[in-house]
Amino acid sequence: MSKNKIVNREGGYLVAVIGDEDTVTGFLMAGVGKKDAKQSNYFVVSSKETPLQAIEEAFIGFTNRDDIAIILINQFIANQIRHVVNNFQKPVPAILEIPSKEHPYQPSKDSILQRVRNMLGNTD
Repeated sequence: MSKNKIVNREGGYLVAVIGDEDTVTGFLMAGVGKKDAKQSNYFVVSSKETPLQAIEEAFIGFTNRDDIAIILINQFIANQIRHVVNNFQKPVPAILEIPSKEHPYQPSKDSILQRVRNMLGNTD
């Protein structure tokens, strides 16, 4: 896939999820995030015991795959690996930071929203 062009992929694109147990379970029940024939996961359940390196590796792994179009990540987890999230500059996969049951959404910490505001000249 080229850097600035979205190429149609036979079979479509997938959504990956990085989140707490409740978030990932909800998306799995809705049909998002699966295990393919190669036993590759499209989801990562993060807990207090999950090493940050494992989350970083999962995020980087998802961003390097050409079959994933969207990565949903709990915002509080994205905050833990903010340096990795902010370093990702490609348009695909799109990174969407979502709230969790225990951690409400904070627009001021959303990297995508901040990029849009900066592009529009709005620094509020």
